[in-house]
Amino acid sequence: MQNSQKITFPGEADEAPDTVTGDIVFVLQQKEHPKFKRKSEDLFVEHTLSLTEALCGFQFVLTHLDGRQLLIKSNPGEVVKPDSYKAINDEGMPMYQRPFMKGKLYIHFTVEFPDTLSLDQVKGLEAVLPAKPSSQLTDMEIDECEETTLHDVNME
Repeated sequence: MQNSQKITFPGEADEAPDTVTGDIVFVLQQKEHPKFKRKSEDLFVEHTLSLTEALCGFQFVLTHLDGRQLLIKSNPGEVVKPDSYKAINDEGMPMYQRPFMKGKLYIHFTVEFPDTLSLDQVKGLEAVLPAKPSSQLTDMEIDECEETTLHDVNME
């Protein structure tokens, strides 16, 4: 059932002589979960991958709301991009009045990038990753430019 949905028990309230018995109405309030978020029948969960896991593959166990352990893994050669979503069918919440039909479980992936790389790591990555796009500027054009310095900022 959904948040704020009502369950009514007709004629089950206090009874008194010469009066019509009222209804008992329960209004559901959804309790927030620390890991899962619900949108209708779908569930959403956040998961952080290292850069190596995002590029080379990953495998982890997710404990579902009912206590089952789900093995989540990537397909060989699949690259997971930052801020991407993957879905697992029939692992969301049961649908109202159709308990054998369930929504989807969406996993939102965040990728942690390293803060810095050593020169050896840079050379190793350049050897295996696709080549950088070549600069379209000539040496003369570059000589006419002013060189700048980038600084880290806190946008808050």
